[in-house]
Amino acid sequence: MTVTTESLTIAQMAETTGLSTHTLRYYEREGLMFAPVDRASSSHRRYTEADVAWVGFLTKLRSTGMPIRDVRRYVELVRAGDATMPERRELLVAHRRRVLAQLEDVTASLAAIDRKITLYEGHTP
Repeated sequence: MTVTTESLTIAQMAETTGLSTHTLRYYEREGLMFAPVDRASSSHRRYTEADVAWVGFLTKLRSTGMPIRDVRRYVELVRAGDATMPERRELLVAHRRRVLAQLEDVTASLAAIDRKITLYEGHTP
């Protein structure tokens, strides 16, 4: 992600994060942004470096399969302050366990695919 010190339009934010403008609006509408997105006098969204970093982390959570309800809970905890760090940690640890289990399944599936490829390579005319 390329970040500048200037604020970004929604199109620039989409390009920077790799998300669609629709997804960015969805994150905002669902209350998943850490803070309300700033608006220019024209009412156009203006994203900051902090917004880029936040969306980057949300993207990691979503790409690893964290359900929106858990992302929402994480956001609520972050907003509530430092006293929620233990609960945030536990939420992330539980998610990490699920991701590791998925990774093990994918690794086993990949090994099965590799075995088949090797089998077929031995029988290719």
